[in-house]
Order: sequence, then structure tokens, then C-alpha cells
Amino acid sequence: MPPRLSKALLLTIGFALALAACSRIDLAYRNLDRLVPWSLGDYLDMNREQKALLDARLKQHLAWHCKTQLPGYLDWLDRVRGMVANDQVTDQALQQRTREVRQAIGRVAAQVTPSATELLRGMSDAQVAEMREAFRDDISERQKRYVDTPLPKQIARRTERMEKRLTPWFGELTPVQKQRVQAWSQALGDQNREWIANRAHWQQQLLLAMNQRNDASFEPRLATLLQRKESLWTPEYRAAFQNTEQQARSLLVDLVQQSTPQQRRFLQERLGKVRTDFSELKCLKE
Repeated sequence: MPPRLSKALLLTIGFALALAACSRIDLAYRNLDRLVPWSLGDYLDMNREQKALLDARLKQHLAWHCKTQLPGYLDWLDRVRGMVANDQVTDQALQQRTREVRQAIGRVAAQVTPSATELLRGMSDAQVAEMREAFRDDISERQKRYVDTPLPKQIARRTERMEKRLTPWFGELTPVQKQRVQAWSQALGDQNREWIANRAHWQQQLLLAMNQRNDASFEPRLATLLQRKESLWTPEYRAAFQNTEQQARSLLVDLVQQSTPQQRRFLQERLGKVRTDFSELKCLKE
């Protein structure tokens, strides 16, 4: 249950996947009533007072984010466009863009932590029990969907999902690019198992914190859960995540190198459109 706003900002690796997330942010600002900073609604029913508090804090955080953070995203997009235009899509450059994204996520997480603390501290025992049961169902569902499936099918589905994510940025992938995506998917192997195990570990840490939500230690514990999640990763997931990032950067470098002139024009046009959409958000004109 990381912050939903952070999830929307989760431009974790490379610029192609990153920009897909940018589009979701833009959509979110156009549909504020459907965006919440924490996915509490996925796990429990909130009462009227809790919903009112959530709505009020949501408006405050979105206003802060739009006015103070979005200008930096425009600069970030310009750097990405420059990488493509100057044929500088390298592993080193992608690592730097990823560090910048993590810093942006960190700023958002720090901003919403006090509100998250207040909301979660006000949860009843019945709501915490409901959250515990929802977490159990969440892991069970993901286990069936992503782990219990035979590995060859996991790889095939992962390949298909990645092709769908890349097509809006490159257009139709060439046969060589499709082969590269398939190789990427195979290189990730059985990573789904570690991802879900780590997710369950994070959820359990949150539940342990919720059991002490009236103690003074609750806010710093929640700050760790929201702002420094990496410190709680299992060793197995940490290794899997490092491999995932490296494989993603390698994939994107190769796809750009393999791209046709038409694909590069397509990518630049799409990047330009994303930048225009961001620059036209109301808060940037006030």
C-alpha cells in the first residue's frame, strides 16, 4: 500500500516506462476525484470523517505537487528528449535519469507521510483487521496470477506486456526489437516470486506498525515504510531488483539503437506531446 501518488510517479527505470507513468500523472490531474494518495480504499472501508480528511489532504498535496514539482518534470523531459535527439541513450545516462526520478518520489513520499500517519493512526481495530484480510487476499491473488503460472507462460506474458508498453512510444516494434524484448523477459526469469514475497514482507511490516499506531514510534516507522522502502527489502528481492534495473536499462539502450528513423521521430513527437500536456496544466499557468 505505498502512496498512490508515488505509484503514479514511479518512473523507476529508463525513460520509456517512465513516460508511461507521466501520462498517468497527467490523467490523474484531469480526474482528481479518482486519484487518492494512498490506496486505502483498496483495502478497507473508510467512514465519513476519514473520507473527508482524505479528500482535504488530497487537494492540498496535489496543489503542492503541481505547483512545486511539475516544473522539474518539464526539465527532466527536456533532458530525455535531448538524450534521444543527440543519440546519447546510454546506460550511464539512464542511471542518472533514474536517480532523479527516485529523488522526485522521495520528495512526494516525505510530503504525504504526516497525512498518512494521521489517517492510519485513526483506523479502528476492525479496519486494521479488514486491512490484514485484504492483504492476505492480495498476496494470494498475485501468487496465483504471477507465480503459480508455469515459468514459460510468465515469460510470454511479460513479453506481451512490455511490447504493449513500448508501442505507444516507438510505434510498431520491428522483428529484431521483439526478439530483444523476449530476451529481456527471459533474463528476468522467476523474478515474480521474489517480488511478491517482498510485497508480503512490506505488508507485514505495515501491519506490525499498525499494532502500535498510538505509540510515538508510529510516525518514524511509517516514514521508513513510505520513504525508505529499500531498507526493508528482503536480500533476495534486493538482488532481483538490481538485475531488473540493469536488464531494463540494457533493453532500452538496445531498442533505441535498433530503432528506425521513423521510430525516433515517433518517439520525439510523443515526448513533445507529453511535455505539452504537462506545461498546459492549470497550476503551471497560475
